[in-house]
Amino acid sequence: MFKIVSARDAIDAIPDGACIGINSFLALSNPEALHRALTERFMETGHPGDLTIFCSAGFGGWDETRFADPYVNAGAVREVIAGHFSSMPAVVRKALNNEIEAYNPPLGVLSHCVRAAAAGHDGLLSEVGLNIFADPRIGRLGLNARSQKKLVSLVEVDGREYLYYKTPKIDVAFIRATSVDPNGNISMEKEYLTVDALSLAQATKSNGGIVIVQVDSVSHIFKRPHTVIVPGILVDYVVVAEDDVSGQYNPSMSGDIHVPPTHMDYFMSKLSTSRKKKVTGDASPDIIGERAARELQPGQVVNIGIGIPEMAGKYASKLGILKDIVTTVEAGGIGGLPAPGLAFGASIGADMICDMASQFDFYDDGGLDICFMGGLEADAAGNVNAHQSSSGFVGIGGFANITGATKNVVFCMTFTAKGLLTRRNGSRVEILQEGSIRKFRKDIAGISFAAKNAYRKRQRVLYVTERCVFELTPDGLRLKEVFDGIDEQKQVRDLLDFEV
Repeated sequence: MFKIVSARDAIDAIPDGACIGINSFLALSNPEALHRALTERFMETGHPGDLTIFCSAGFGGWDETRFADPYVNAGAVREVIAGHFSSMPAVVRKALNNEIEAYNPPLGVLSHCVRAAAAGHDGLLSEVGLNIFADPRIGRLGLNARSQKKLVSLVEVDGREYLYYKTPKIDVAFIRATSVDPNGNISMEKEYLTVDALSLAQATKSNGGIVIVQVDSVSHIFKRPHTVIVPGILVDYVVVAEDDVSGQYNPSMSGDIHVPPTHMDYFMSKLSTSRKKKVTGDASPDIIGERAARELQPGQVVNIGIGIPEMAGKYASKLGILKDIVTTVEAGGIGGLPAPGLAFGASIGADMICDMASQFDFYDDGGLDICFMGGLEADAAGNVNAHQSSSGFVGIGGFANITGATKNVVFCMTFTAKGLLTRRNGSRVEILQEGSIRKFRKDIAGISFAAKNAYRKRQRVLYVTERCVFELTPDGLRLKEVFDGIDEQKQVRDLLDFEV
């Protein structure tokens, strides 16, 4: 039987050494009151400590004063398993300093692992991750020397290769929702996502753990069955956090109002388009976004990634293409337009918001016609690194699942970085200042996208930059287009350490 308790009383029930499963997608659906209470108790008592944090996506907001980052920074956590890392600065710093264990399986795989754990399975078979860093023959899931657990192994079934991922053993579930009814049933009317809420609660109870749900309010009205996300039989503690404004309710992203394509630019303008400080006057993201958006065709089902790829969505709207396509986001949204910046994961004006595992079922089976994804660097063969930078861990996120099965893959990435400054002058592109880091190079730090997989699956792959477009061929990269105003030899070929 569920109990309504204070956040502190709920945290008191967490033992040292527990594995906490967080139901969040970066900053979204993140139960901040629970994190805050855990930080306060640990700072006062040193407990609970020695924690493992599991999250299919990530659990940060690019701010180490919020969510789990403060208690990670304070030393309460020894291990993190997550799909995204860049939104959690304290976690990244601790991992870089080899102070905690950190593992980065693909996001879709982790979501499916939660669902498998809910069914009592010890592992999950998947083709996602073959021939990239997750494959033990290529790399490893551990992000530092301290992270030595073997969470994945290569197996063969009926002559076909798979990766076998171990499922998590969750002791405590942290879930954010909108309200609880008299039977303890949980609904999410004002949330933008359900993420893995039901599967996480089931997996936690299957392991004999406790489920803690943060809600905005207590309702005396019994819920309609279809609106219940987590049934009361799975809930142990409910924490009412009426003053928690971390969600900053937006009806266009919760589905309370529908946004037609004609109004999309207006609602998009209300949101921040980036988590990073913009380079004033740099037109590179716009150049890339506009060119990438021209790959869209009426009737396509689309995924648009985080960062520069978000601009493809902006220009799909500006070019009037949005009304003729269906956009999706890995967190569960179908229809509308993926929200940018800190709201990434939500959808403005979605037609449906499903559980994340169901969305990845669709993605893994090749349901997407086209995707727009970022990249840190690419090599001559067409392999792309999107998860590990020279200065930290971005995290693979849904990248491996999405690029591994989509019919048309469009990478949106600048040709150089760190100092690049471009300008559009009519139809011409002008490089005002060259970046000091070359992103197309013979050797890259890791493989997030394997060109050999794309050949086998007959995927069409483009690499759109601010000055040119490459395409993938069986022989590697081919220079497909050079934009007006660009010197092909000096500003493209001379900056490559391989031939195209």
